[in-house]
Amino acid sequence: MTDIILHDIDPLLLDRIKRVANQRGWGLQESLMHLLEHGLFAIEAEIAARFTDSDAMALQAAISALEGIPSDPGYALIGRVERPADVKTPTLEQQGLTDIDRDLLAFVKKS
Repeated sequence: MTDIILHDIDPLLLDRIKRVANQRGWGLQESLMHLLEHGLFAIEAEIAARFTDSDAMALQAAISALEGIPSDPGYALIGRVERPADVKTPTLEQQGLTDIDRDLLAFVKKS
């Protein structure tokens, strides 16, 4: 396997890579290979999952048509039930996210 050499890497990024390596019990080279591979899969999936303009317009038209269905006591209520007032959506802290999860969420929100 070819060694991965990173020049002028941001210290924060290097710390994050080392954290992954320590948590997984991997060496730095192995961690970099896993991170590159998984990052590449994520980007490829994002590219493949994009709608064309005509697909997006068709989906929006279908959603608009479904929103126009009048309420009745039967099927039209599927998915429209309101949450009880005492049910709260857990915050990110309550969901048990790791530092890596928080970093990834922050990155996604910036994009």
